Amino acid sequence: IHLATENEQYLSELSAEAGYFKETRIVEFIFLLSEKWHLDQSTRYQAVELLERFMIKQVEQMCDDRGDTKGRDQGQRSSWSSVREQIANTFVLRLVSCVQLASKLSLHYSRVTSDTALKFLQSLKYSYTKQELLESELAVLNTLHFHINVSTPLAYVELLLEVLGYNGCLLPVKPLHQLCVQLLDFCYLTRETIYDTLLKIAIENSMPSKLQIAKFLTVKEDFMLLAVGAISTGVFILSPGHWEQVVEHLNCITGITPQSILEFSYAVLRCIVGSTTP
Repeated sequence: IHLATENEQYLSELSAEAGYFKETRIVEFIFLLSEKWHLDQSTRYQAVELLERFMIKQVEQMCDDRGDTKGRDQGQRSSWSSVREQIANTFVLRLVSCVQLASKLSLHYSRVTSDTALKFLQSLKYSYTKQELLESELAVLNTLHFHINVSTPLAYVELLLEVLGYNGCLLPVKPLHQLCVQLLDFCYLTRETIYDTLLKIAIENSMPSKLQIAKFLTVKEDFMLLAVGAISTGVFILSPGHWEQVVEHLNCITGITPQSILEFSYAVLRCIVGSTTP
């Protein structure tokens, strides 16, 4: 109930720019960096979500600082160009800071120290000092008002798996959990393709309008749907005989319709098949 409420609250306050900083190259960078530093699965998802939320707030603040954007077109282009330049100049530093902060929230794993982060940045030819690194962490914390312990889709997956087990679903829990993590990775890395496919399935039209795309944003940012879709797809792959029972249970637990679960799983499986087809 707590996670569902948190998810609904997040969706109700969603920025129109949500998802902009979850582009594949950014997510891949964070995943590879997390792997390099031997961080656990939840940390990399948390780092992605922290960076996304921080960057959106930062852009909004920078645009507000430039005053009214309803002036002449040339002024708008100049203002946005300046914002983009500032973002580009500090983006990798902010990304590393988000990974650092996420690592500090995972108490069972080694946190990323300033020395480790600084060494990595220097290997990329950045000349940041330790003080600048600390100031970057503080900038992220202040911008997010220190609200950095956000739930990730993995938390939803793990809790739903526990509830399924409690409700009597006899599933291969350990391999299913491992597969769900792989599916979450896949969903993050192929986000646009999966949700584009899902939108076209939902509206039964291969050419969605701008309004339909805008309204679909809440679906793309719905952690509960993503978790349910990952579990459903994992069960279909590992234990198809249990699939209908699991979908029924997931529907009862979350209220997400069997049709929506089916469509999400189909979109993921279609992208998996597409990604492995020569």
